[in-house]
Amino acid sequence: MNFQLTEKQKLIRRRIRTFSEDFLAPVAPIIDRELKFSWETARELKKINAWGIQLPQKYGGAELDSISYAICIEEIARVCASTALNVTVHNSVGAFPIYKWGTEKQKEKYLYDLASGNKIAAFTWTEPNAGSDAGGIESLAIEEDDKFILNGSKIFVTNGGVASIILVGAKYQKSDGNHGIGTFIVEKEMDGLEIGDTEDKLGMRGSSTTSLYFHDIEIPKTNILGRLDDGFKIAMKTLNVGRIGIAAQAVGIAQAAYEYSVKYAKGRIQFNKPISQFEGISFKLADMATDIDAARLLVYKAANFKDLNRPFAKESAMCKYYASKIAREITQKAIQIHGGYGYMKDLPLERFYRDSKVTEIYEGTSEIMKLIIAQQILRGDL
Repeated sequence: MNFQLTEKQKLIRRRIRTFSEDFLAPVAPIIDRELKFSWETARELKKINAWGIQLPQKYGGAELDSISYAICIEEIARVCASTALNVTVHNSVGAFPIYKWGTEKQKEKYLYDLASGNKIAAFTWTEPNAGSDAGGIESLAIEEDDKFILNGSKIFVTNGGVASIILVGAKYQKSDGNHGIGTFIVEKEMDGLEIGDTEDKLGMRGSSTTSLYFHDIEIPKTNILGRLDDGFKIAMKTLNVGRIGIAAQAVGIAQAAYEYSVKYAKGRIQFNKPISQFEGISFKLADMATDIDAARLLVYKAANFKDLNRPFAKESAMCKYYASKIAREITQKAIQIHGGYGYMKDLPLERFYRDSKVTEIYEGTSEIMKLIIAQQILRGDL
């Protein structure tokens, strides 16, 4: 095994880090404070092809491998986690499923706009009565001639207020369990789509999160993604991909908190020496560095399995579970190292801490991740 990044991957890291530090760093606190999606940032992201990281060049994408994708998300999240969330949701659970399971006509219709960032994508499954129980959704798509009539609602939709192309899970047969669920491509312009208010969140405040309401939306059968009865399976496989991006995001948040902590500990003098020389602080830094490396390697392993077309449900759950866990723990340690300064909004530590928490919740809670890992182990995937 080679644990070294390729020269291209190193170049990608440098390029995204430069962009993030030069453009995102000054606006990240503003994005967080104003609680709104930044269209100016979205336009700047076009310049680095952030909206089409893994889409083929045929459709205008960068066609990068999955480790490079994880690097991009980590580097953006290291500066602005909200922006990283917008980008990873668009790429991994919005554009990717259309490329993976869409017809050529669907790809031609949607992927150019998605790769360019001219249109933003979203994926929505969660409902008021269906969270971790993904098969419990109640939105209903009734077949009628050459179309389906969609009614229902979704909650906590990332990119919900800005997306033009939305992948929606809905039942088409009430009594057929997971096999009676389809994944449908809904367009913002379709009559009957109502967008709820932007949610006022603890963290990730620069990411648009809304409810969506479907009132007799007419969806042509050409907008079914993949086979109709494969909708649930497509969604679950899509979430496996999405979890790699969320884990990379968590690593980026943790990395930022760690870097701030090292710099502060080396410069903060107490009892006539830097606090980094006290074991109570230096051991925290050692734990942080070790945990970040471990999380990053788990992300790269899952990404590598994906590119090798190997099963990676366990690996994506592991990296998402562990990276989100250490992101929360490391941001908390960073605040402790900074003392009272870490608690103030003058520094970004409290933002990192707020942003980290939701990585343990969305794309599957930590409890669901452990359930997936355990199921894979007990099936013999050691």
